Amino acid sequence: MLLLALDTATPAVTVALHDGDSVVAESSQVDARRHGELLLPAVDRVLAEAGRKLDAVTGIVVGVGPGPYTGLRVGIVTAATFAAVLDVPVHSLCTLDGIAYAAGLAGLEGEFVVATDARRKEVYWARYADARTRVTEPAVDRPAELAERVAGLTAVGAGAVLYPDAFTDVRADLPQHQSAGALAALAAEKLRTGGEFLPGQPLYLRRPDAQVPANYKVVTPQ
Repeated sequence: MLLLALDTATPAVTVALHDGDSVVAESSQVDARRHGELLLPAVDRVLAEAGRKLDAVTGIVVGVGPGPYTGLRVGIVTAATFAAVLDVPVHSLCTLDGIAYAAGLAGLEGEFVVATDARRKEVYWARYADARTRVTEPAVDRPAELAERVAGLTAVGAGAVLYPDAFTDVRADLPQHQSAGALAALAAEKLRTGGEFLPGQPLYLRRPDAQVPANYKVVTPQ
């Protein structure tokens, strides 16, 4: 097994190779505006570091969000393209699940919440019974509207760090952005145990920022 994992749903452009037992190589850069520019060089970098060729990959792991429209689709389209070229399967996972799993690897136990920055003064979030068990569907909300629902829960992720008034027990020392290494490790575990993956559809949870103007002037040739 050699899994190529990638995720662009958070400001982190993150790529990793996993051989089924451990992470072989990983690259992560936090830059919310350069997903398209940074992703393919990161793939080249981890392959070179691992001394492997792309055609050795047996599966693609991709985080399907939730995340902002533009950044999220970069990773999903790239994953689908690699899978088509290599004729290998795509294993899709919720980005929040990857962060939760990474928090578990860092020692977090018990019930907690993961929140990432959704911009527009909102967060993408979900609640977890433990690092492997999500108990709510991913959602997007304003932090103030969540305060009662997350009261008393440990909170992980950049969204929680941004809004400490709503997430009052924030663990800023735990992973704030996605790690492709953790995402790949979660996928490898699911493949070994027969766990389920998500459909390969992006979890946008809201309309994209870019929209066709409602009233625009139509120009036709004379």
